[in-house]
Amino acid sequence: MTTPTFTNDAIVFGILMLSLGFVFYTENIKSGFWHKFYKIVPGLFMAYFIPAIFTTAGIISPEWETLSTAGEVVKGKSQLYYISSRFLLPAALVLMTLSIDLKAIFNLGSKALIMFFTGTVGIIIGGPIAILLISIFSPETVGGSDFDAVWRGLSTLAGSWIGGGANQTAMLEIYKYNPAKYGGMVFVDIVVANVWMAILLIGIGKKDKIDKWLGADTSAIEDLKDKVSLFAKKVKRNPSVTDFMIILAIAFGTVGLGHFTAAYLSSFFSDLVAGIESETWRNIFTFLGSSFFWLISISTVIAVILSFTKAKNYEGAGASKIGSVFIYILVATIGMKMDLAMIFDNVGLIAIGLVWMSIHAGLLVFVAKLIKAPYFFLALGSQANVGGAASAPIVAQAFHPSLATVGVLLAVFGYAIGTIGAILCTILMELSATL
Repeated sequence: MTTPTFTNDAIVFGILMLSLGFVFYTENIKSGFWHKFYKIVPGLFMAYFIPAIFTTAGIISPEWETLSTAGEVVKGKSQLYYISSRFLLPAALVLMTLSIDLKAIFNLGSKALIMFFTGTVGIIIGGPIAILLISIFSPETVGGSDFDAVWRGLSTLAGSWIGGGANQTAMLEIYKYNPAKYGGMVFVDIVVANVWMAILLIGIGKKDKIDKWLGADTSAIEDLKDKVSLFAKKVKRNPSVTDFMIILAIAFGTVGLGHFTAAYLSSFFSDLVAGIESETWRNIFTFLGSSFFWLISISTVIAVILSFTKAKNYEGAGASKIGSVFIYILVATIGMKMDLAMIFDNVGLIAIGLVWMSIHAGLLVFVAKLIKAPYFFLALGSQANVGGAASAPIVAQAFHPSLATVGVLLAVFGYAIGTIGAILCTILMELSATL
């Protein structure tokens, strides 16, 4: 890692905001090049891609190393993603959930769950199939022995792509992959997951054509969007400073309560899980010790409760619009984590990851075509697995802010089954590696 041009988060945040301002300004030009450009490439993708270009060019970076005057290596790290994911993301979920119609969400039917589990199955079978395919051309890429065995390292990817960070850590504990080589797996996780997210975002710009090809019935989704939009029009008003302050109070007051409660719950469950005698079961429930899991869950539950109160009327003052601003900032910080040049740093492992994700994607497309599921369910079913609670709401709100909650609910469910699914995947990968 080299030192980027700018390491001061205040400056980096300014660059990210200028990027977002550029995207929104050009996206609203109604003629000429930019009008044609955004018909092909969604603005949300550009909000993600421009920061990635800055990182690739060495202008900004999520992490870096410098040499001190004494010649020692000093590691640096931007806090922008942490702040966005721990403060702005839960705040956005609160504001987007205030006007939620819970009954309409349930009316979306079973296809959302079917696509979610399809995504999970795609990850479980994708790993072993990828190992078998890559071993034909490059056996050494999927080799290794004892704790250096590649399948052990790939187990952490399975944990991350079905559940999240806590599940990834659990798989590292279960299969004891060589910690010195673990960074390579994190690298594959970042590159492949972010490339796939970029593809999904591009697909959103073509969702009508994709839905037509899938033969999908989008009526339930449109009904939900219409209900939320009609309610927003009904309570719409010219917002005052008081409205904005109350909206922010609701959002960040809930986030504060979420952090406060999550700290106690994660500590309580960490101790409780640590007391489980069976190592397998202990690792399966590791996610309960994740403060991020509890933060997102608590914030969403409180927001759903508030949606049954007069607080939902603040949608008329622009609550979900402020939430969308927070989401776009999060997208920019995620894009900042993507160094496009990294794709060429470890071609073998990246190849495994890309084949693995292609199988996941292919199965999702096949099932979506089979059951005529909308692209929304396909994209969300994938991101609720691969991206988790940090990116599933991003993809969901790109369709409509009212759908962000659906992304959170599925992503939280992914945490619960992440370790179990990853263990099953790892068993199959071990068998594939020994064939």
